[in-house]
Amino acid sequence: MTTAAAFWVTEPGHGEIRPVTLPEPGPGDVLVRTLRTGISRGTETLVFGGHVPESQHATMRAPFQEGDFPGPVKYGYLNVGVVERGPEALVGRTVFCLFPHQTAYVVPAAAVTLVPDGVPAARAVLAGTVETAVNALWDARPLIGDRVAVVGAGMVGCAVARLLALVPGVTVTLVDVDESRSPVAATLGAGFSVPAEAPGGLDLVVHTSGTSAGLQTSLDLLAPDGEVVELSWYGDAPVSVSLGGSFHSRRLAVRASQVGEVAAARRGRRTHAERLALALDLLRDPAFDPLLTGESRFEDLPDVMAELTEGATRTLCRSIIYPDGAAGEE
Repeated sequence: MTTAAAFWVTEPGHGEIRPVTLPEPGPGDVLVRTLRTGISRGTETLVFGGHVPESQHATMRAPFQEGDFPGPVKYGYLNVGVVERGPEALVGRTVFCLFPHQTAYVVPAAAVTLVPDGVPAARAVLAGTVETAVNALWDARPLIGDRVAVVGAGMVGCAVARLLALVPGVTVTLVDVDESRSPVAATLGAGFSVPAEAPGGLDLVVHTSGTSAGLQTSLDLLAPDGEVVELSWYGDAPVSVSLGGSFHSRRLAVRASQVGEVAAARRGRRTHAERLALALDLLRDPAFDPLLTGESRFEDLPDVMAELTEGATRTLCRSIIYPDGAAGEE
């Protein structure tokens, strides 16, 4: 295997499949054949649309990104594959890697994480999303018995809701304008509400909708001294929210959470690798399966990214299937 194919954003709003010449794996490398990738809809559609602010070009680089924003750029970070060559202990094993959409690739062996037995390849593409959710809970530090809402029922919001629902005594409500998310919330162990009917007086709100309206709703739902943990990334879009009214008198707070660094509450005691391994272990839970909403072929990825960026569908995680990708399902 000396060649592969990769998806590139050639310019804002346009993508194409390009050939890749693979390097010869060194003694500490692995050659991975991709089974599936996942599209991180929020970030990747901002990248595809050319909406990464210039000030964030360095910060938003993916681990194995090639090229630069706004393009041409090869971007992505939810990749599940099988090791074809490398250390004997890894050959034939299914692994997760923070690698873009590409049919095969060579990386250092330390860059891949074993997918645990009992986690299908299809579900394993959610590892990066669940890792973000783990980091968010480390930032949020929910307490037993807390009343919590997650505003925004996208793939990150749903993953956060599932982890919150596993905390003893926590009541969690998933809030979204799309009422079709209600059955998903039930599977995750959460309640569901549209914004106008969401319960107030909450101890904690996690915001993931990526909209000004969602952030305002999050603040409005808090009890005095409550906190919003903000996971949304807005790219270059302006954000408008009212900090007048009772914002100060209720002593509300907004805290940013971002997966690029281990949350301060665990920094120095957990590594990025340990956090990712934890996320993959949590994916033994089939309750995450409703986050997988549709599959497309790798060769159709340019059209799929355009469709998702235009907002034609409110998918959660669209999986990309590669040749022989079904082999990783067992």
